[in-house]
Amino acid sequence: MECVRLGSTDLIISRVGFGCEPLGSADWGYVDESDAVAAVSRALDLGINFFDTADVYGLGRSEEVLSRALGKRRKHVVLATKFGVNWHKGRTGGRARTFLDCSPRRAVEALEGSLRRLDVDCISLYLVHWPDPNTPIGETMQALLQCREEGKIRYLGVSNFPVSLIREAHQTASLSAVELQCSLIDRRCEADVPPLCRELGLAVLAYGPLAQGLLTGKYDLNTQFGQDDRRHRLPHFQGKALAESLIIVDRLKEVGERHQKSPAQVAIRWVLDYTSVSCAITGAKSPAQIEDNVGALGWSLTQDECRYLAGGARTS
Repeated sequence: MECVRLGSTDLIISRVGFGCEPLGSADWGYVDESDAVAAVSRALDLGINFFDTADVYGLGRSEEVLSRALGKRRKHVVLATKFGVNWHKGRTGGRARTFLDCSPRRAVEALEGSLRRLDVDCISLYLVHWPDPNTPIGETMQALLQCREEGKIRYLGVSNFPVSLIREAHQTASLSAVELQCSLIDRRCEADVPPLCRELGLAVLAYGPLAQGLLTGKYDLNTQFGQDDRRHRLPHFQGKALAESLIIVDRLKEVGERHQKSPAQVAIRWVLDYTSVSCAITGAKSPAQIEDNVGALGWSLTQDECRYLAGGARTS
């Protein structure tokens, strides 16, 4: 297992983290809960110690299932959860209505809910999930600072924030990590946020390194998803964008053959080798998937291979 320090904190985390959104059993098609729980157990056995979830995943279900799956071992892992997307459940049992809410009141309320569902007294890393245009970030961070002083949070971070808001939040509350989407298809880790994180000493956590499964090589132009799977509406699974992404998948397969690695392993390795990412957060619905993800560790791509995967020409 490759490990790294989380920014300037005293936390040491695995470079592959476990993304827990599938544990919420919502928006990803069918999820067998027993398989998902077994994936958590297998991740622990393989040395993964960083688990990333959010209160909105399954409207709290992800945190509850993760807590049960970790059992007593929850004391030996780094738990990250997020708030900032609130919800109203439909009266007729339909889909909940979600909305951004980073108000101080919601910050405290959401934290208490996460502590209860995760069955812990303190969250290792608590992140603001998305910016709320209706709430000044300074007000949000002041509320979270109070919670940290009460011992309910160890470290703070933000997710999906632009540079200006990261700076403002950090000035108020001294952040430790920034989470953003990054993959060979979504190249945000080459933009302006990672340089800022290096300047401020913040860890960069990347979610979506497999582009919601597209970079695993399992899908083609004929793939269709059900209405209960968000991928049926994601743009990179549609038309021209999908065709262009499949060219990247072909390159992943080519490089993977050279290293005897799967396309998924190469895609994750690219994020770890080519960008400023500390940890690649990968979702998993089964033990086999987490085993494949962990196969991204313990080896490296050459600089030429990294550039080739990113769209450059082969030079060797």
